[in-house]
Amino acid sequence: MANFGTPSIQQREPEPARIKSVTIEGFRSLRSIQNLELPQLSVLIGANGAGKSTLIRFFEMLSWMLKSKSLQEFVFRQGGGDDQFFMGARKTPRIHAELCLETQSGLNDYRFDLAHVSGGDSVILMNEAYRYSAHGIPSKAKWTEIGAVGKESALLDQKNKTARTISNLLRQCSTYQFHDTSPNSAIHHRWDVTESFRLRSDGGNLAAVLLDLRRADGKRYELIVRQIRRVLPVFKDFVLEEEAGKVLLRWVGNQSDKVFGSHLTSDGSLRLFCLLTLLNLSPERLPDVMLFDEPELGLHPHAITLVAEMFKRLSKKRQIFIATQSPYLVDCFELENIIVASANNGETLLRNLPREQYQEWLDDDYQLSDIWLKQVVGGME
Repeated sequence: MANFGTPSIQQREPEPARIKSVTIEGFRSLRSIQNLELPQLSVLIGANGAGKSTLIRFFEMLSWMLKSKSLQEFVFRQGGGDDQFFMGARKTPRIHAELCLETQSGLNDYRFDLAHVSGGDSVILMNEAYRYSAHGIPSKAKWTEIGAVGKESALLDQKNKTARTISNLLRQCSTYQFHDTSPNSAIHHRWDVTESFRLRSDGGNLAAVLLDLRRADGKRYELIVRQIRRVLPVFKDFVLEEEAGKVLLRWVGNQSDKVFGSHLTSDGSLRLFCLLTLLNLSPERLPDVMLFDEPELGLHPHAITLVAEMFKRLSKKRQIFIATQSPYLVDCFELENIIVASANNGETLLRNLPREQYQEWLDDDYQLSDIWLKQVVGGME
């Protein structure tokens, strides 16, 4: 009989994958999320404090764990170990998570537990395991237990294909949040022109990325400029001049030769520049999993519609998660994209929306935002 466990797949190379579903128990406000289905394009909706961003923070933690074994640094930056546990570590002594990653050939599962260490207010990682189950096989394979207990993940030390498929995807979970446009934020600084391959999560190196595109991929650069003009009619072009190996973000309008620096640019315009640049980058310059926390902030409704269409186009090649409170943005997507977050006694509940339960509303020409705002699907409390 063929062996469909880990040994039979060790010679194969990692495959492109997507996160199919997730179970999370005890992480912050996510007390018990069981087998939540995650579409290729997931749109999380809910009221302030409902916990939309908590799911994004969970994937951010995975990236820190598996990119450079930096779980402890993530915990330190996020308030310490006790803050990562639902209602604190005394109430919730352990965090448990299971993820199912789907490839063309089968399912790659990964699970782990986190426990609190009171001395130093840190965490330890235990019970890491993974498995591969080929499509078409009625029963799932046995788990391969890593066995190590420590402050950082041991998955990266595993050499077989399943472990590498899992770590290659989860380490690329990248969160983009262009909210900080304050005078001291990174986008106002001069950037080394060599820091131009990928846009930073805060958009700080935007000028370097744009300059590289103008030099190496003129058609893509011109597309970005045209799209900005559609939303910002006063905009003509960027003014990107290398000086001593660095470049500063500036632009010129179509009504005069006045050059505007980033400090003279509205917050909404700076966020628009970042979003349209990011969403137009070629696939090799993008991570496999992209997470956005309220990308609509400061954008005109027309700009929101344009950005939503770009999200949908990009989701054919990358998995995308969006947390939003914008009815305009919600109406740009399908019911199958929506995940509703609601709060109940400090606990975040996350659920998908089966079409059969809401088709009658849609047949009566209600939009998704109507159903949401009327509290038919919840997420407003």
